[in-house]
Amino acid sequence: MNLFLRAFKLLQATAYHLLSKFENPIRLTEQAIRDLKQDFDETIQNFAKVKAISIGAKKELEAKKLQAKDYEQKAIMLLKKAKNGELEQTEADRLASEALNRKNELLKEVQKINTEVKSYDVTLKKMENKITELKHQIQKWEGEYRNLKARHTVAKTTTKVNKQLSSINYDSTASLLEEMKNKIAEEENLALAYENTAQIGTNIDNEIEKALGTNYKVQGELDSLKQGLIECKDENSAQNEIEQLKKELDS
Repeated sequence: MNLFLRAFKLLQATAYHLLSKFENPIRLTEQAIRDLKQDFDETIQNFAKVKAISIGAKKELEAKKLQAKDYEQKAIMLLKKAKNGELEQTEADRLASEALNRKNELLKEVQKINTEVKSYDVTLKKMENKITELKHQIQKWEGEYRNLKARHTVAKTTTKVNKQLSSINYDSTASLLEEMKNKIAEEENLALAYENTAQIGTNIDNEIEKALGTNYKVQGELDSLKQGLIECKDENSAQNEIEQLKKELDS
């Protein structure tokens, strides 16, 4: 069972490795820049926190120094009062000693805080260097990323165009165009032939009319009228003969 589990984990790790090798490098670069910016933001936030602590420590340091100085001044004033007879010497010495003890305690705190402030300053200096380094690195990577992404876009577009151009069969296209030209020429010739055929009948009629003359239609109409008159005359003659015969029979 354990052997099977180890084999499965090995296959899983191998698959992940192969997948990561074929992962889009642009997406990986974008993620790397995002991670770097996130680190930068976190560094800025931590820097602000340490800076605030350092400022607070320095303020506390100055306050402790003032308090220590104040206790020293109080001890001096107590001793002066004892010297002037305003306060018993024993009481003055006791109070002055307490004041000086407080002063020494404050000075120890001052020394401790001063060490912390120096440590904060060193940390802040390192963080400033880190921030500057991160800022320059982000600017550098973003510039390189924009350049590489532009090159990638150009390369990808060029590859697509070249692929499209390479798939075009120029010989086949030229052959199709030539065949189309021939087909159109045949259609044009056929149309011209039909036009010439139609003109043949029209030309013959024109030649016939030209040979007959422009008055042949009028002459034909006159001949038809004459023939009608002749036929009419013949019919009248026949009718007259019949009438004459009838008269003779009656008599």
